[in-house]
Amino acid sequence: MANHETVLKPVDVCFVGTYPPRQCGIGTFTHDLGQSIAQLQGENVGVGETVRVVALSNRGGAYNYGPEVQFEIRSQHRMDYHRAADFLDLSSADVISLQHEFGIFGGDDGAYIIDLLTRLTRPVVTTLHTVLQEPSSGQLETLKAICAQSTLVVVMAQKAIDLLVSVYGVPQEKILLIHHGAPDIPFLDPVYTKDHFQAEGRRVILTFGLLSPNKGIEVAIEAIASVVKEFPDLLYIVLGATHPEVKRLFGEEYRLSLERLVKSKGLEENVVFYDHFVSLEQLTRFLVAADIYITPYLAKEQITSGTLAYAMACGKAIISTPYWYAEELLAEGRGRLVPFHDPDAMAVELRRLLGDEAERDLLRKRAYEFGRQMVWREVASHYVEAFRHALHVRRGPIIGLRTRERTKRPSLPEIKLDHMRLLTDDTGMLQHAAFTTPDRRYGYATDDNARALILTIMNWKLFKDEEILSLVQRYLSFLNHALNEQNGRVRNFMDYDRHFTEEKGSEDSHGRTVWALGVAVAYSSTDAIIGLAARTFQQILPVCEEFTSPRAWAYVILGTLAYLKRFGGDREAQRVHNLLAERLLRSFANNASADWPWSEDIVTYDNARLPQALIAAGEYRGNDEMRNYGLRALTWLLKIQTDPQGGHLSLIGNNGWLKRGGKQARFDQQPIDAAGLVDASFEAYRVTQDESWLKSMEQCFDWFLGRNDVHTTLVELATGGCRDGLRAGGVNQNQGAESTISWLMALHRVHQIVQERPSEA
Repeated sequence: MANHETVLKPVDVCFVGTYPPRQCGIGTFTHDLGQSIAQLQGENVGVGETVRVVALSNRGGAYNYGPEVQFEIRSQHRMDYHRAADFLDLSSADVISLQHEFGIFGGDDGAYIIDLLTRLTRPVVTTLHTVLQEPSSGQLETLKAICAQSTLVVVMAQKAIDLLVSVYGVPQEKILLIHHGAPDIPFLDPVYTKDHFQAEGRRVILTFGLLSPNKGIEVAIEAIASVVKEFPDLLYIVLGATHPEVKRLFGEEYRLSLERLVKSKGLEENVVFYDHFVSLEQLTRFLVAADIYITPYLAKEQITSGTLAYAMACGKAIISTPYWYAEELLAEGRGRLVPFHDPDAMAVELRRLLGDEAERDLLRKRAYEFGRQMVWREVASHYVEAFRHALHVRRGPIIGLRTRERTKRPSLPEIKLDHMRLLTDDTGMLQHAAFTTPDRRYGYATDDNARALILTIMNWKLFKDEEILSLVQRYLSFLNHALNEQNGRVRNFMDYDRHFTEEKGSEDSHGRTVWALGVAVAYSSTDAIIGLAARTFQQILPVCEEFTSPRAWAYVILGTLAYLKRFGGDREAQRVHNLLAERLLRSFANNASADWPWSEDIVTYDNARLPQALIAAGEYRGNDEMRNYGLRALTWLLKIQTDPQGGHLSLIGNNGWLKRGGKQARFDQQPIDAAGLVDASFEAYRVTQDESWLKSMEQCFDWFLGRNDVHTTLVELATGGCRDGLRAGGVNQNQGAESTISWLMALHRVHQIVQERPSEA
């Protein structure tokens, strides 16, 4: 590669991808490529000067990044991608280098990254670490969109080029092949570093990388067992920590199964596991010490492998299964390929190479010679050349932030759960607060814990944040304990000494519990949570058909609809749902008039849940009458609660409510009513796709933020707390559970709209 690159003006590049200390192969690649480009562009140019990083995080704020990481995207927060695009367009970056792997980006099939790409004015060079031969429809559309928004696309194998052209329709002239990078390690005899591992005089076989079940280590262990009698000095080293996502979901189940296999084969002296995410210096010692390197992967559809690239560049004798990348790299006698899932064939190649040092050395030399083009300085040089080419072919001038898109985009408050956590102890959520301090005198209410369960499930559904699951289980535990098994009813009030003060709660609190449990069944992440929620749901459902409260009916309708998303064939849930939906419809049909389209002669609290339930049930059942009654009632609720002069939401107050033929009470206005209107308007939008309902959502949401009768915000954005309502003299300064959860539910629903709506390119 030409040496004149260093005298040209350095290319200012910003990488978008995962990054250390997050343990991820993409992150390691991004770090090593960034370091190599920085070194290539001059001795005085370091990472953080012309090479910067926007890091994808699965746990916001959890990683102690270096100074080169100048922006962090929480992968499941769609607005973070919008903000990152603004940040990049106002930065000094000449080119954006996107490192793409489906699993690191949020949204269905990683689609949130498209939001960032469509807003950028900088040229984008995208490196694809995975290209699927048979993608799902969502994966296909996502990758096609990414390639369309990219100036150039980089892959690491010829097979990937063929797939991009034939499957994804990417123009071939847009695609570059640049090898996976690897460290520049001298061609050393393996004995050079064996003493570091007490392996002097032993034949060393190595596999390294983040451990997961698709790596096929068990196949290699079976092969080792077949040859160890002939080569008793053999030492197989399995180097690498368990993949963080595998460990999160399954613990060390796979590693323990491998250790059991080793023990059952009597290989304790021949197989060693190093459960560490090692530094490059440590990895180099392991690589040099290896006589043979094995990649026993189980799937053919692997288009790249950093570990195989490292082994090639280090000059190892390699045995591999024939996944796509291995077939290309090990062609022309640069290694040995064996069938998938075939320990006997692997054992044959092991015997051959272990017993023939000359053959091993020949493979080593061929691999090392080929690997010279894969060392990081060569790869970095190719990338800089690609970046310069992208700058040359970009369309139009770089103009920085696109003001039109910036002004169109919603600016939403961050979701803060601090105050909710403050109100929650080991038992559940406390009802009240004195100002912002939990007030233990009033104990707990099932109502609030039901709302909190719905909220935490909403949070999980949107952001997949593991930390929320402990709260999900705490609130679920409270609801399960609230069941009085003697009468099938849910108790509501519990004092601070953990004693329920009643044998049964209200119909409304029971209905809210059904609703919360249904949501937990529909959207929970684990069988254990789903199992308990479903069991409790089934226990408390039968008595609901005796209820006379329209609000209780509405809550149960919403709960059964959620439950039926997962267990649609449950006949009892269907029966109760149909019974109460018809009952709610009749209450409207029998009581409504042209000027009073309501089910009762009084409008009290949490009113919007009634039309919300009718709209949702009508859509589920294909019942236009039910759906239309709901839409008409919701339209009316919004009209009578809109200030005629200011156009803001002016809720019916609970100091008198609104009676038929009477005057609407102006105070005390409650957050629960604003949140219900946000939810009901969302349901109306979902069913009708009429964007006027989004404006209604915005009007109701803005009530919390000061567009109300006293022109005062009710929320503490820094903590996520919400004051308890509007009084004639101002705002009630206490921040209790109902108000706080109501605000957070409305905020989550508005975030959901942003997450789900198509990107505006």
